[in-house]
Amino acid sequence: MEPDRRSCVVQPSSWDNRQREEPVNKAKPFDIAKREVWEAFKHVKANQGAAGVDGQSIAEFEADLSSNLYKLWNRLSSGSYFPPPVRRVEIPKANGGTRPLGIPTVADRIAQEVARRFLEPSLEPVFHADSYGYRPGRSAIDAVRTARQRCWRYDWVLDIDVRSYFDSIDWELLLKAVRHHTDCPWVLLYIERWLKAPEQMEDGAVAPRTAGTPQGG
Repeated sequence: MEPDRRSCVVQPSSWDNRQREEPVNKAKPFDIAKREVWEAFKHVKANQGAAGVDGQSIAEFEADLSSNLYKLWNRLSSGSYFPPPVRRVEIPKANGGTRPLGIPTVADRIAQEVARRFLEPSLEPVFHADSYGYRPGRSAIDAVRTARQRCWRYDWVLDIDVRSYFDSIDWELLLKAVRHHTDCPWVLLYIERWLKAPEQMEDGAVAPRTAGTPQGG
């Protein structure tokens, strides 16, 4: 059965009793709770990660946490948030080539996490049972465990790799897929802006993108 499309109001999750949710400013066009931005920050902090194009580390962002989170929430809820360029880094591959990774800024990772927290409950149930990448509570180790179990039942393996998949994702098809699961205006707006955010190359040059989405972050 197809899951319900999510409405565009972010529903608050569990919250420390010492914190009190401030009412959402009704003048804002998008209803995004401050609590969601705070929860997103906690997730980003737990994952750590490198600095983006602004050079700001998580510790530096946290040094002025209240102000930084408020500014991010204010821009997200007003529709004025525009993602900065993604820092591109080339990572060596085992076969001798390189894999491009995109590293967003700390603030941008928090903004992306707000959107992920909204979308994941409706998207997670429609994934195939054998899908393990980028899913909560699943890992490559789980995929290997399943593969080992099936080796006792089958004497063949089908190995398929889509070349340059992330580099060639069609934006319109991706947005069409997202619209199938939500009509939330702010989610659709920011996903489109994230797709179109330029990359900053290792030499400092900023390059526009017309397809694909950076891996990493």
